[in-house]
Amino acid sequence: MDNPFVIKAYESKDLFCDREEELQLMLRNCLNQTNMTLISRRRLGKTGLIFRLFDEIKASYPNIQTVYVDIFASDNIDGFIKLFAEAALSAIPEKSTFGKRLVNYIKSFRPQVTYDTLTGQPQLQIAYQTVQEKEYTLRGLFEFLDGQNSPIVIAIDEFQQIREYPEQNMEALLRTYIQQCKNLTFIFCGSKKHIMTDIFANERKPFYSSTTFVSLGKISEERYAAFIRQLFGRGKRSITDEALQFVLDWTQRVTYYTQQLCHAIYANGKKTIDLAEVKSTCNQLLKQSETVYLQYRQMLTDKQWNYLIAVAKEGRVRQITAADFLKRYQIGGASASRKLAESLSEKGLLNVEVSLEGIDYSVGDVFFSHWLERL
Repeated sequence: MDNPFVIKAYESKDLFCDREEELQLMLRNCLNQTNMTLISRRRLGKTGLIFRLFDEIKASYPNIQTVYVDIFASDNIDGFIKLFAEAALSAIPEKSTFGKRLVNYIKSFRPQVTYDTLTGQPQLQIAYQTVQEKEYTLRGLFEFLDGQNSPIVIAIDEFQQIREYPEQNMEALLRTYIQQCKNLTFIFCGSKKHIMTDIFANERKPFYSSTTFVSLGKISEERYAAFIRQLFGRGKRSITDEALQFVLDWTQRVTYYTQQLCHAIYANGKKTIDLAEVKSTCNQLLKQSETVYLQYRQMLTDKQWNYLIAVAKEGRVRQITAADFLKRYQIGGASASRKLAESLSEKGLLNVEVSLEGIDYSVGDVFFSHWLERL
């Protein structure tokens, strides 16, 4: 059978682990047209949860349309409109009444339409004469979708990307258009938690207090263990208690890394998986990624590189300005430590977790962290 440990796109609810509590909360919000901001550390499965939600909506509430758009590839308002329009065209069946109306509406922009040779998905190029024309097009697209008979749930992934746009008023524009929508429900999701929090929780920003927050934590050890056993069992394979515990500990139950390790173990084909097999697979994964990790070395200063090694060897650092931490790894003063942590966080290499207990720092990529530990 095919490898059941999915490491790419969402496939089905049978291959999706837990998240029932978050799923029901998000479904309830969608049915009550409550906009949401979905936040968590990276690689915990935010995008997968959105597709699991859309799967549930499609099965139980077929009158609700769903649209997913990832705006990471955009760098201005033009790119946002292009990706948003393409996502709507891809999500809504072209032969349906709604789909025909949408196609005709998009044609009113007089776009150049091409189709991806691999996926067959539509690709648009829209020419604008003025800034006002862009804003008019964006507002018109929201108004058109909102004016349909059926409710629509729109998930915008990598939403923090709008902070990179040259248009300084993008947040205010979107907030203005979105708050006027009656039939559209929005899910805002992003991989840079601190920026997403600033967009939606900073009282000086346009989106302040406009959404409800949905936080994604780690899946419980008990549920993840049962899920992993079940999927190995489907392939007539077994994993020892010791090996399973090592998987959960080594990947820290960060969804992407747990799935990736289990995927690799399954691919190796052993019928009985013991601790030695799991450790061998871990070494295999680190070896495969070594070229990428060495490229990181070329991108960083010596101080940044050594700082990453220090955090990796600690596993998790609560006090980055503590005297013993600074002295043990020859980091320098407290201000130097703060600057290094900030720069590495901006590059996406250092994960910063805020909790009631304080702030924890760790290397964002769990496998990279294990590789750095060995240096």
